[in-house]
Amino acid sequence: MSFTRRDFIGRTAGLGALAATSPATLLGQAPQDVSQALDQAAARPVLELAGLNDPVIIESVDLLLKENQYYIRVRSKDGVEGVSLDNNRAKYVAPIFQQRVAPYFIGKDARQLEDHLWGLYRWGSNYKLQGLAFWSSVAWIEFAILDLLGRVAGKSIGDLLGGVIRKKVPFYVASGRRDTTPEEEIDYLKGLIEETGAKAIKYRVGGRMSRNEDALPGRTPKLIELSRKELGDEMAIHADSNSSYDPPQAIEVGRMLEDIGAVYFEEPCPFDHLEDTRQVTDTLTIPVAGGEQEFSQWRFKWAIENRAVDIVQPDVQYYGGLIRSIRVSRMAELLNMPTTVHISGGFGFIYMLHFASRTPDIGDWQEYKRNIERYADWFDPPLRIEDGSLIVPEGPGVGIVDTKEILKGATVVE
Repeated sequence: MSFTRRDFIGRTAGLGALAATSPATLLGQAPQDVSQALDQAAARPVLELAGLNDPVIIESVDLLLKENQYYIRVRSKDGVEGVSLDNNRAKYVAPIFQQRVAPYFIGKDARQLEDHLWGLYRWGSNYKLQGLAFWSSVAWIEFAILDLLGRVAGKSIGDLLGGVIRKKVPFYVASGRRDTTPEEEIDYLKGLIEETGAKAIKYRVGGRMSRNEDALPGRTPKLIELSRKELGDEMAIHADSNSSYDPPQAIEVGRMLEDIGAVYFEEPCPFDHLEDTRQVTDTLTIPVAGGEQEFSQWRFKWAIENRAVDIVQPDVQYYGGLIRSIRVSRMAELLNMPTTVHISGGFGFIYMLHFASRTPDIGDWQEYKRNIERYADWFDPPLRIEDGSLIVPEGPGVGIVDTKEILKGATVVE
């Protein structure tokens, strides 16, 4: 399989023009015109409120705990409930959620969720707390409110956010390990492929924010070489360095990935070193991806406008939810860049599926970290994998059939 950045950019060109400004009309435009078009794309309303004619007033917001899983429950004055699951971070940041996020929404009309995201940011100077801990807390309540609105309107989250355009989402299965030798990692990947039926995989290179040090001496070059040889020419291979390299070393590793026709190279340099990342992107032919640690729309805009990466990757929880991630995707699409959202584990792949169901350009493969069997029977029909693709959940809201059943035995966190 051979795949280059030039192929990637050419193939994605024209994949979904937005608003009155299309990718074609942005080419050759003055920088200030491009900047204005990106701002306008991000500012357009996201929520589709048809069918939500009456106020949906939020009466209560609860943080609950059951078997080491935190849940957020939002209840309207009419008794309708929406539920979301955290990303295993509430045990650290519950006070932010309970003191700085949940109280803001009491008495608010859930239909005005987009306006509330800005209001919450300003409320009590919350902007002084902004970062992944704050925006994860915002994401949890946004997911629960979207679930609530979907149940009131009888619509899926994808339909609330602009309309479902796909019901199957091809995925790559991610290893997430660095404690393996190259040979052990290949065996592990083969097991993941057999378990999930995946046609694409992702492994980790480098040592994770390691200043060029490999996880084990010589692990990365040998793993890259073995992966194509052992997994075959048809396997789509992704690699993630988790901020391991400076530009020269990132470029050297990127060349190895180019040699095996990898799909993309994720986060080659420290995530907040945007100029370094752009240097790597400008040099390599393999597409460069990044953005999972980002929480600023303006820095995403800079990365898109200056082509610091080829693929943007907001994490739907770290970045503050689906609405904010969709705003990033709209800016990216104007410059022919896919948005392949990152997921931070657990139930997060369900929110990824709803994002993917309504977003025109998501690239070829979305992340899946397994665990479908844990949640499959919460949905009707049950969640399933079909020929290397995840099937988007059906039903109103997030698609969980009986929220009261899954919350049975949960206790309110005081």
